[in-house]
Amino acid sequence: MFTKITLGQYYPADSFVHRLDPRTKLAVTLLYIVSLFVANGIVGYALGAAWMAAAVILSTVPLGYMFRGLRGILFLLLISVAFNMFLTPGEVILSFWVLQITREGLLQALRMAIRLTLLVMGSSLLTFTTTPTALTDGMEQGLGFLKVFRFPVHEIAMMMSIALRFIPILMEEADKIRKAQMARGADFESGGLISRAKALIPLLVPLFVSAFRRASDLALAMEARCYHGGDGRTRMKPLKYQRADYLVYAAAFLLLIAMIFSRRFV
Repeated sequence: MFTKITLGQYYPADSFVHRLDPRTKLAVTLLYIVSLFVANGIVGYALGAAWMAAAVILSTVPLGYMFRGLRGILFLLLISVAFNMFLTPGEVILSFWVLQITREGLLQALRMAIRLTLLVMGSSLLTFTTTPTALTDGMEQGLGFLKVFRFPVHEIAMMMSIALRFIPILMEEADKIRKAQMARGADFESGGLISRAKALIPLLVPLFVSAFRRASDLALAMEARCYHGGDGRTRMKPLKYQRADYLVYAAAFLLLIAMIFSRRFV
């Protein structure tokens, strides 16, 4: 159950996408998300799906890893589709009891499903192809202009990096606790939704205790190494843009322009 969540995991490889500058991957992921929200028709979503397919092929990340990340949002996806399908007014094409499915609601639900799927795959691909350290460096340098306004860029980037690093660790810890309690007779599968939610309480307590213990150990380790923020710190591998980064930037902007054009004229 918990091992199906892939956000925050890194897939080691030597691919075109892995070698890109982390600032490029962060900016292009943001542009891709904006493009998905701009898209509003079959042409736009086809362009978004083609971009994602090309990115997955160039990253050499197995499709199994990408689809595993979708299982974690399946419940949210079903709720979003159901709300759009049944609550959007328009031309009724199917009616039963007090529920009505409209043509506009069906199209809106399909758009929402495609948009959420591509959005999660794009975010997952970012963490699959970028180490937490590289994400921190890329975020800090990419948002460096905010330091003029006394914004704690390094601290925010470090917090997000630690959070991403802890997601797979906590999921693995939760799975171990769940299996240990099942071996002692705990039942997490039978009963209704409320019964299953109550059965998770004995799992959450040791998980939170373990999370606080890991956070305390990490804080002590950072203090022991004299960590005091980003001021005056140097990097062993400074980030430098290559020709491939500029090409990817250009392709991302072309995708956004194509999405806007397809929304307005197609």
